[in-house]
Amino acid sequence: MSARSRFPEELVEAVLGATRRSVLVAVSGRPYAIGRHAGTADATLQAFFTGEEGAAALAGVLSGRVNPAGRLPVQIPGDTAGQPGTYLAPPLALESDGVSNIDPTPAFPFGHGLSYSTFAIEDIDADAETIAVDGSVAVRTAIANTSLRGGTSVPQLYLTDLVASVTRPVRRLIGFTRVELAAGESRTVEFEVHADLTSFTGRDLRRRVEPGRIVLTVAQSAGDPGRSVEVELLGDTRFVGHTRTMATTVTPLPG
Repeated sequence: MSARSRFPEELVEAVLGATRRSVLVAVSGRPYAIGRHAGTADATLQAFFTGEEGAAALAGVLSGRVNPAGRLPVQIPGDTAGQPGTYLAPPLALESDGVSNIDPTPAFPFGHGLSYSTFAIEDIDADAETIAVDGSVAVRTAIANTSLRGGTSVPQLYLTDLVASVTRPVRRLIGFTRVELAAGESRTVEFEVHADLTSFTGRDLRRRVEPGRIVLTVAQSAGDPGRSVEVELLGDTRFVGHTRTMATTVTPLPG
């Protein structure tokens, strides 16, 4: 690394080391490995390229006038993580004891985002324990604003295929929504999940829905344990094409 390329790093380290309280603001077109600096700062704001109104937007968030609700569409890599990285990883691509001495855990995972409000996923349930390989299941979850300020929660629904004929990602986002909640308010959200959303391309290059157990998790990011429910798909392997259901239907329920 040249002396010139080290200058931004040294400047950030000097500023963070000289201030009692600091906010690290990253304005970039792609994720940077800022995890070490974010651990020193009191808060971190990832802005990407904000355009001509960017300064006003940043000022609104930093002053508290705007309660941010954005979520990361990428991962922010950790000091030892590869770049670029994706949350769509099989088990051996994640932190693994005895397999690799490299920790690929991101500094901030896909879907992560904070605000001046705090939220909790209170419970989760499904309207069926089993469905057909061409059926669907409704997953309901209660989201609560646990703070004194109203804000926007972004519950995210992830799919885990426990056993498949090819290696699948540990988690895959299949649905999300934005829920406006006043201070102390709680609301139930329903995700309608069709079996087609479990489909994947097999070794024969045909897209299929396989029978077996899946886990549906509502979480606040790909790295959040969240709350989960298990459902079993029953029947024979079903092949699907371009007419398959490709999106989860999300409905905020009254009250």
